[in-house]
Amino acid sequence: MSPRLVHYSDVEKAYDTPERIGRFAGTIAAADGADALLVGTGDNTGPGVLSLVTDGRQSLDLFTAVSPAFETFGNHDFDHGLDATRRVVAQSPQTWLTANVEQDGERFAPRLTESWATRSVDGARIGFVGVTDPDTASANPQAETLSFTDPVAAVAEAADALRDAGASLVVVLSHLGRGDDDLARACDVDAILGGHVHERRIDRVAGTLLTRPGANGDAVVEVDLGGTEPTAKFREVADGPVDERVKTAVENRLAEAGLDEVVGHADEPLDRSRETTYGGECRLGNLVADAYRWATGADVGLQNSGGLRNDTVPLAGALTVADMVSVVPFEEPLTVAELTGAELRTLCRQASGRRVRFGEPDWWHAHLSGAEVVWDHETDTVERLAVDGRPVRDDETYTLATSNYLYYTTQEFPVLTESHRVEVASVQYEALTDYVRANGVDAPVDGRVRCR
Repeated sequence: MSPRLVHYSDVEKAYDTPERIGRFAGTIAAADGADALLVGTGDNTGPGVLSLVTDGRQSLDLFTAVSPAFETFGNHDFDHGLDATRRVVAQSPQTWLTANVEQDGERFAPRLTESWATRSVDGARIGFVGVTDPDTASANPQAETLSFTDPVAAVAEAADALRDAGASLVVVLSHLGRGDDDLARACDVDAILGGHVHERRIDRVAGTLLTRPGANGDAVVEVDLGGTEPTAKFREVADGPVDERVKTAVENRLAEAGLDEVVGHADEPLDRSRETTYGGECRLGNLVADAYRWATGADVGLQNSGGLRNDTVPLAGALTVADMVSVVPFEEPLTVAELTGAELRTLCRQASGRRVRFGEPDWWHAHLSGAEVVWDHETDTVERLAVDGRPVRDDETYTLATSNYLYYTTQEFPVLTESHRVEVASVQYEALTDYVRANGVDAPVDGRVRCR
């Protein structure tokens, strides 16, 4: 045997399907052993339907069953407020590591967390350090009182301390997303186990192993620390054994929350893969944007692509309240803003992946209702913009229904500010649920967004 790590991350919506989270727990248990440690790299308490209902405590069903060794924070682990995060940390069996998340000049939850730690695994002394994306404070309003120091400096300092403490290998538990590459080039570490970005990854950068298991409990990564350098492989969850304890616990939580009411029916499945939701106009994006405009009477509805939670499993057949919440599982109110035509045009330009700090340059970040936009990707310009079939005039005023979140983040649509907001309506998923009850889920792709 040689020392192994079992790496999971971004479990997110897996809790909302009892069979899936049960199989995820069973797969982890099957991969575990005396020569292994289980470690998580963030967004394993939320977002999701049950996360909203329990303030992230549904994750304790999983944590208690599989007993991880270490965990670090993802941006969504703060979704329900810092007190809720502290409660989950206090009740979970793993040690939470955070070297770059601070509050009031000290490490976040200092009595409950550590910056770094060592653990012996199959005869090897391994050091671990955890870091979180510094953009979290701007991406998550619940984390705005936190500060995030430079993760490269934090890891470099921790790596030196870990080696001084006798660690023969240093492993970073990272929720930096694509920042893992820069971290690998800058720091002397053996492996960076990542999250935040949902595409799977097993790669090597500057001699350092980089892994990501993907999202929603579809896979875990097994890391072998033996040999001349660490190696890794994916372990698929779909055919894994089911942990009936976890499955039953989640079934009970869903039943208690009353989330099983059927509100609509999708004869044609609604694809919600990342490739679809960031690929331009899509049926799911149209459905949500239409719901926002319907609920408020605004001229235009806007749903940011990042707010549509991706899943490899489409929405199909009978759709419940839980299904609707799972599309936009955030306690964010729907709001109405007033924008000039010039500002609306700027907003459409800011939907280009070239203008957003996360993701790929060819992604599209805006799903619209009531508007038609022709975007020239080559020239990075809006060729045509119309509202209600009429060309937009720069000096006219238009109303826009969208999430309250977009007024506060600096990562998406910075043209939107609190000064534009004129009305606050219902919570996003409530508007979507009411719309589907009244109108069904027919939302064809009809040319409202054309990227060329």
